[in-house]
Amino acid sequence: MSTAKHSGSSTEGRRSHAERTAQTRESIMSAVVESIAEVGFQRTTAAEITRRAGVTWGAVQHHFGGKDGILLAVLEDSFHRFNLRVSAIGDSDRSLEKRIDLFIDRAWEHFGSSHYRSTLEILMSYAGTDDQASERLWPGQMFSAWNRVWEGLFSDSVQTRRESLALQRFTISSLTGLATTNLLAGPTARRPTAELNVLKSALKSCLSGRAKA
Repeated sequence: MSTAKHSGSSTEGRRSHAERTAQTRESIMSAVVESIAEVGFQRTTAAEITRRAGVTWGAVQHHFGGKDGILLAVLEDSFHRFNLRVSAIGDSDRSLEKRIDLFIDRAWEHFGSSHYRSTLEILMSYAGTDDQASERLWPGQMFSAWNRVWEGLFSDSVQTRRESLALQRFTISSLTGLATTNLLAGPTARRPTAELNVLKSALKSCLSGRAKA
């Protein structure tokens, strides 16, 4: 009896430790996202991250290894958030046109968010650099995650691999461009409804004509 009780307490203790670890990681990543959104990437220093998260830099290193590790984790979390927004679209018997509408609307919920604006600044900071981390950040992870979602949603459209990649890059470029425009617009930014409708129409034109019989 006593052994079983001890085992249960040990399990509870491990669970509590796991929960505390997850909470600390989330606090650190949230601090990075908030800092970039409020003061920019360049001013998101180690000191700023630890101040906002309420932890020591040693704790950050323990969980992420350093600043590059945190940035990678933030990007991975961003891809996960995007996937959650769009993954359920193909669960029901929706028409291709309806799936395209929902996909663009939900994708913009992600690309137009403050979380993605921070992600965009991280991606831009690595663009054109020789940093090894950049090879892991872009385009590899993002395109892999995007491609899985795309193939799941539009598997009934006949596309060559080249055509599929071209449409995916076009869509990502359009959404990223609109997100960048909103970033530059600051407080006056608006939802680019007309532009998103143009993007929807373009995808419907390209994908509907290639739907499987």
